[in-house]
Amino acid sequence: MPHIRERQKAEAAVIKKSQELETALEELKQAQLQMIQSKKTSALGNLVSGIGHEMNNPLGLISASIEQAKPTIANIIEHLQLYQESLTNKSNEIIDYAEEIDLDYSLEDLPKIIDSMTIAWDRLKNISTSLSTFSRADKDYQVSFNIHEGIDSTLLILKHRLKANQHRPGIEVITNYGDLPKIYCFPGQLNQVFMNIIANAIDALDESNTGLSFAEIEVNPNRIKITTSMENQGVKISLADNGQGMNQEVKAKIFDHLFTTKDVGKGTGLGLAIARQIIEHKHGGNLYVTSTPREGTELTIVLPLESTISITSLKCHYFK
Repeated sequence: MPHIRERQKAEAAVIKKSQELETALEELKQAQLQMIQSKKTSALGNLVSGIGHEMNNPLGLISASIEQAKPTIANIIEHLQLYQESLTNKSNEIIDYAEEIDLDYSLEDLPKIIDSMTIAWDRLKNISTSLSTFSRADKDYQVSFNIHEGIDSTLLILKHRLKANQHRPGIEVITNYGDLPKIYCFPGQLNQVFMNIIANAIDALDESNTGLSFAEIEVNPNRIKITTSMENQGVKISLADNGQGMNQEVKAKIFDHLFTTKDVGKGTGLGLAIARQIIEHKHGGNLYVTSTPREGTELTIVLPLESTISITSLKCHYFK
């Protein structure tokens, strides 16, 4: 009997030690993800923010120049028209030159050119604003944020990947936005989640196009659908693609640390692991996936309107 009790004690001690090691390993993984995520968010935020800042000065100069040029050009056009009306005996040289430069067309077209420049400036200004929205630096506490602005800024940054290329038509993005209030969150980190999920959807669609011709893809166009709605005193964000989907084995591992379905050198296996950490550990929300082979994949984010979790408390948890 004493030997049995000693063996039971030894087994219990081993089990306890094993559980402690598993807990320590999980905390180490989470701490590693925390550090990687912080570095990635900081590096990407600094890069995007720097681009937006560099754009602002020339954009301001262009805007001021256009506004200054508009009345000046209008005055010159009016002055030339007065000359045309009052100059009854035009020389052949003036007539020939007016025809050569198509003066009437130029006078009509010049204001349109200025208007086009104004529209182009406005688009660039929107891009600059979107870059600033995407790269918002997070504080140690949550702030009020418009989820739709975050998604739109992410889509704008990924626009070059959504455009048509020599291999496929453009990827159609459908946004079905509900009437959402602003939520309290860490905007920079949420934008990183949107970036990871949408970039993964683009990768999945490109993989699903393998072996298909341009015309065949046009018949069943690549599509990403983003839907937002209110759910149980929180917000629900669904991001779905119509790519090749995942089998049960892959779906079970999709959020695992260092797991990736991409070819060697093309994926780190950290994107969705970090995304889940941001949603669940930092915002008290949920991130889950539904997927059917050959029918596509949908990732769903559910967030409370306001979480009590702060960056400071997370640092204390991970690095105590």
